[in-house]
Amino acid sequence: MGIKSEFHPTAIVHPSAKIGERVKIGPYSTIGEDVVILDDCVVGNNVLIEGHTTIGRNNVFHHGASIGSPPQDLKYEGQATRVDIGDDNTFREFVTVHRGTGDTGKTTIGSRCFLMAYAHVAHDCVLGDEVIIANAVNMGGHVHVEDYASIGGVSAVHQFVSIGQHAFIGGGSRLTRDIPPFVMAAGNPCRVYGVNSVGLERRGFSAARRGMIKRMYMLLYRQGLNVSQVIEQLKHGDFEDPDRSILVDFLVAAGRGITK
Repeated sequence: MGIKSEFHPTAIVHPSAKIGERVKIGPYSTIGEDVVILDDCVVGNNVLIEGHTTIGRNNVFHHGASIGSPPQDLKYEGQATRVDIGDDNTFREFVTVHRGTGDTGKTTIGSRCFLMAYAHVAHDCVLGDEVIIANAVNMGGHVHVEDYASIGGVSAVHQFVSIGQHAFIGGGSRLTRDIPPFVMAAGNPCRVYGVNSVGLERRGFSAARRGMIKRMYMLLYRQGLNVSQVIEQLKHGDFEDPDRSILVDFLVAAGRGITK
């Protein structure tokens, strides 16, 4: 036990688990033998953290969260796969995060993310920093959510879908294709409706920078070009980095096609 850490008498903490300083573990929670929890984390009541799970500093896990359980994948054969979590994240009630499969070996969540109640992060998913996942969002395996993206409640994300930086997904959406950076999208099936101007402004993007992003959006969606042609025009046009590189890199890597 770390210095000044507090374990409720009903909590079950495996003696091999590595617990940092000032960690609080609430009633009836269970911490497995291969778990690492760094300093200043709060684990509420009835929380399960198991498997090869490493948790950074200052994370909060609310009632009923389940972290590091085996993946829901019939190909999984019990390999010692992982969950890696950064710092300053909040996991609300009954959030589930499954560890990776043999494909990539781990599920990763960055720092300063907010996962609301009943959200599910499946095996081999990668969440960047400052991601917001609203209530009852369900992700398939291998989903990649980049930094600052937000997904509205009760949305379903197909396996292998990627969601770009600063994208905003409206609630109740069904995502089967990749969502480019900087856009707003919603619906079943999901459609892109424009640039996430409000979100970009809130994050300090200047009017000029937002205007340039809108020009890139128009090139991608309003000029009748295919993705390869858009990439070439972005590379050789008067667009500025880092936003140009963010969009180009995403389009080059897109594996499921771009949402229309």
